[in-house]
Amino acid sequence: MPDGYIISIMEPRPILITGAAGFIGSHLTDRLLADGQFVVGLDNFCDFYDPAHKRANIQDALNNARFTLAEIDLRDRPAVAELVTSHQPKAVIHLAAMAGVRPSIERPDLYAEVNLNGTVNLLDAVVREKVMPKFLFASSSSVYGNNSKTPFAEADRVDHPISPYAATKKSGELICHSYSHLYQLPITCLRFFTVFGPRQRPDLAIHKFLKLVSQGTPIPMFGDGSTSRDYTFVHDIVGGILKALAHCDGYHIYNLGGDHPVTLKKMIQTIEQVVGKQAKIDAQPMQPGDVDCTWADLTRSKEDLGYAPTTSLEQGITRQWEWIQTTL
Repeated sequence: MPDGYIISIMEPRPILITGAAGFIGSHLTDRLLADGQFVVGLDNFCDFYDPAHKRANIQDALNNARFTLAEIDLRDRPAVAELVTSHQPKAVIHLAAMAGVRPSIERPDLYAEVNLNGTVNLLDAVVREKVMPKFLFASSSSVYGNNSKTPFAEADRVDHPISPYAATKKSGELICHSYSHLYQLPITCLRFFTVFGPRQRPDLAIHKFLKLVSQGTPIPMFGDGSTSRDYTFVHDIVGGILKALAHCDGYHIYNLGGDHPVTLKKMIQTIEQVVGKQAKIDAQPMQPGDVDCTWADLTRSKEDLGYAPTTSLEQGITRQWEWIQTTL
C-alpha cells in the first residue's frame, strides 16, 4: 500500500436530535448513545432559562466520540441545510421549540418564528437534500385545549387551541402532514403530556415547587387546586419516542402520557411527602391560556407502539428530588 494512503471508514448515519441539550433531548441523547447510536445534537442554547443548565445536561454526551454538537438556530435556513447535508441523518427527532403557554402569550411572534419557521426549515432541508429520514415531531397535549371529552384521543377535534404555543404545535402537525403527503416522508407526531423528572426546566411546576417547599418559601397555586394534569416521567417519554421511531412509517399522531390525571392539590401533597415539609400556599387566580385538565387516551399508542408508562407520580418526583439535591 503506498505511503500516505488513507482508508476512509464511513461512520453509520447518525440520528439528529434538535433541542438535544434540553430536558427531554438530553435524556434521549444519553439513551441513544448508550444504545450504541451516533447522534448529532442541534441546540442554540437560548436564554429562555439559564444555558448553563443545558450545558450540564449534555456534559456526558460531549465526552462521547459518537456525539457531535451543532450550535445552530433553527431559524438559520442555510445552517440547518448544511447540517443535514453534511451528516445525512437516518432519523430526525425534532424536539426543539419555544415552550410554555404563558410566555407564548407575551411573544407570539417569537413562538411562530421558532416553532413554525424552524420546523419548515428542517423539513425543507431533509426533502431538498433528498435525505428522507424518519421524522419525529414533538407536539403537545396543549393542542387539545379545553376539550370537554376526556380522556383526550388522537382522533378528537383540536381546532380550538387557547394559547399561541398550542396553536404553533397544532400548526406543526399540519405542516408535517403536508410534507408527508407531498414527499412520502415518514413522519410521526407525538403529543407529550406534562413531562417531569431529573433535568426538568427550572420554571416548571414540579421543579419549582420542590425547591420552594424545601426552602419554606410559598408556592404559587393558580386556581383552587382542582385543575389536573397527566404527568409523565421523562424516561417513559424517552421509551415512547424510541418505540415511535421503530414504527415510523407514513403519517401518524400518538399520545404519550402517564395514563391518568392528578390534581394540582394532589401533586403538591406528593411533593410535601417526598420533601418532608408542608407547603406554604400563595393562592393566585387561574392564568390565561391554562387548561383545566389533560388526560391521555393511550389506546392507539399502546396498540400500535406497545407504549406503556411504568413510573408513578411519587416514584418520579422522588427521583427528581434526589437529582435536585445533587445540584444544590
